[in-house]
Amino acid sequence: MYVWPETVAVCDGRLTLGGCDLVALTEQHGTPLYVFDEVTLRSAMRTYRAAFAEVYPAQHRVHYASKALLNTALAQIVAEEGLGLDVVSATELRVAQRAGVPMEHVHLHGNAKSAFELERALAWDVGAIVVDNLDELAHLCALTAHRPQPQGVLLRLAPDIAAQTHAHIATGSSDAKFGLPLAALDAAVAQILTAPGLHLLGLHAHIGSQLFRLDQLQATLQVLVEAAVHVRDQYGHIVTELSPGGGLGVPYTTEQPPTDICGYATTLAATLTEACTRANFPLPRLTIEPGRSIIARAGVALYRIIGRKYAPDGRLLYLHVDGGMADNLRPALYGARYSALLANRAAEPADTVVAVAGRYCESGDILLREIALPSGAPGDIVAVATAGAYTLSMASTYNLVPRPAVLLLAGGSARLIQRRETEEELLARDIAL
Repeated sequence: MYVWPETVAVCDGRLTLGGCDLVALTEQHGTPLYVFDEVTLRSAMRTYRAAFAEVYPAQHRVHYASKALLNTALAQIVAEEGLGLDVVSATELRVAQRAGVPMEHVHLHGNAKSAFELERALAWDVGAIVVDNLDELAHLCALTAHRPQPQGVLLRLAPDIAAQTHAHIATGSSDAKFGLPLAALDAAVAQILTAPGLHLLGLHAHIGSQLFRLDQLQATLQVLVEAAVHVRDQYGHIVTELSPGGGLGVPYTTEQPPTDICGYATTLAATLTEACTRANFPLPRLTIEPGRSIIARAGVALYRIIGRKYAPDGRLLYLHVDGGMADNLRPALYGARYSALLANRAAEPADTVVAVAGRYCESGDILLREIALPSGAPGDIVAVATAGAYTLSMASTYNLVPRPAVLLLAGGSARLIQRRETEEELLARDIAL
């Protein structure tokens, strides 16, 4: 059951989470509905902090990667648990401020930051802006030319490491859209060191998401240390922060291994310590940026079966549900697979292999392909595990369908942290002729 949240249980044949009956929640709040287990969420955050505190002998910082999922309540939990926050837009930055996340613990990322986003980050004194290319750097130099207190920056490098993951979420190769090529490091460093309004804090890389091979992350850290040594030897400047990004993989089915946060921390800490020792380089602050491995397992998506489709020979082919690619694009975009069961019949044998099809007008809108479930019928509730990451954060209003509500569950209580979108909100942007 390690693909499900920590508090999941079956009571009288019905799925419960955080002490709450999920079927009853769908009756109260409607479907589709996303529910998050607060215990699982906080446990992952605490495990990250404790693991790095135990194995890394210098300063470290855990930043939650908000692109995996962000709302105000989640950002509040991030702050309560002592994590920092990585944001990639002005609105994500606004959510961080609204939730009370200390701005010095916020990093602004992105390969195409707008002038407005940079100006807001500067005005709000974020801890660091992660510079992605030389054009952005030139713009930032101009914006900070008369800034009394230099803005801290990290340089994002493309370490030319091809991560073993889906091509759409591999970001570390030399021709990826993200990061400065290693050959541009000298030009970027020289520009920063002559800019009065900027201070080079450190170096950053992120080679991809859903990674299970730690040797690729070890290689990334080695590249960063070599780059830091080059900056020291060539420019006399010692960077004080290195970040290999995030990307630790999580299991979506039991064919994949459980997430090992402690093993990940041990490997990264040992790799960085050894590399710095060999290079006679002072241990920097180690900043990591987990997103999926914090939020994915905590989330469960709930859908109601609306109808069925049978083959001419009588075989059940599809269960049609009331959500799909507009709230979870990953199956259509990446061919992602999930684990699922029927929440109202959770103790019954999964004796029927079917596809669960979304409601949207695309043939590719198949949430679950060849999934074993009890023979479903209209009204049954499909519960999809590990649905917390890169689902609602990439949600759309395709076919003008409002986006789902979100609940936070703990101790038998369900708190609404994001209400269901309404038709009025969808139409508010329209201006009639």
